[in-house]
Amino acid sequence: MRRTPVRRRSRDEIGWVKAHGGAGATSLAEALGGVDVGARWPDPARGEPRRIMLVGRTSMRGLGAVSRALGALRDGKAPQGVDLLGVVLVADAPGRLPLGLLRRVRVVRSVARVQRVPWIPAWRVGGQPARLPRQLSVLADLVGADGEGTEA
Repeated sequence: MRRTPVRRRSRDEIGWVKAHGGAGATSLAEALGGVDVGARWPDPARGEPRRIMLVGRTSMRGLGAVSRALGALRDGKAPQGVDLLGVVLVADAPGRLPLGLLRRVRVVRSVARVQRVPWIPAWRVGGQPARLPRQLSVLADLVGADGEGTEA
């Protein structure tokens, strides 16, 4: 697995950790600021972000990857000092989630704070939405985003 380089920034900056490929960490970092860490835990001792959000899609595969990542975190497989603020579940398609996926979301919610992000068509084609959905504003408040990167 290729390691994603992390820009050297403040340990207090938010780190977006993807649970799987295509999770949406890059889009969230572009929209809200912070560092897209990639699919690994950052190391605060090396100057990488200590505050992280774990990102995954709302598909069965995405929710499974989030669950495995949370298990690894619980088992102490992350560097010391990593502080999980919560999990961001990015919609994998427009519309409501099927009942089976909603049940999986509830399981994730039982062990971590969860913020859901709706389907954003602009992200599918590599753009930014003209206006951020309310859920992203709530997420920006949660991670302490300063508004950097929120302009379309």
